Amino acid sequence: MHDVARQLVDWVERQHPELAFDRAAVLYGAATHDIGKILHTAELSGPGAEHEEAGRELLAEHGVPAELARFAATHASWSEPGVGIEDLLVSLADKVWKNKRVSDLEDRVVAELSRAGARPAWEEYMHLDEVLVRIGDGADERLAYQMSHPLRY
Repeated sequence: MHDVARQLVDWVERQHPELAFDRAAVLYGAATHDIGKILHTAELSGPGAEHEEAGRELLAEHGVPAELARFAATHASWSEPGVGIEDLLVSLADKVWKNKRVSDLEDRVVAELSRAGARPAWEEYMHLDEVLVRIGDGADERLAYQMSHPLRY
């Protein structure tokens, strides 16, 4: 998912150089967002949310600052108040990695982009949609690669 997040933040930086966000934090969040699944292994191949808080706690226990450890817990709670653009980008990358589109999440990202730039929301959506389609097109290959390496736990 890190590579998808990199593609997404590269695009945001090109399209919105005026938008202040922490690129390194987004990439760190993308790389570690599911780390709690090592403690909740059933969630490696099935649904569940126990890994989220467990991941944040695991990272914190190993000295990761709270502002970075939070992504393990916030990547699925993007609709909560106070969620910043970094959290939204990690969540969006997590979804588009598997080519899942979530309109409420995309609407929040569009609102942030529109607020930062000069384009109206409908135009921001058109540009974001284009990049999400392009990134999402690689999902089948990513998922096939992941499935070709079965879990052994």
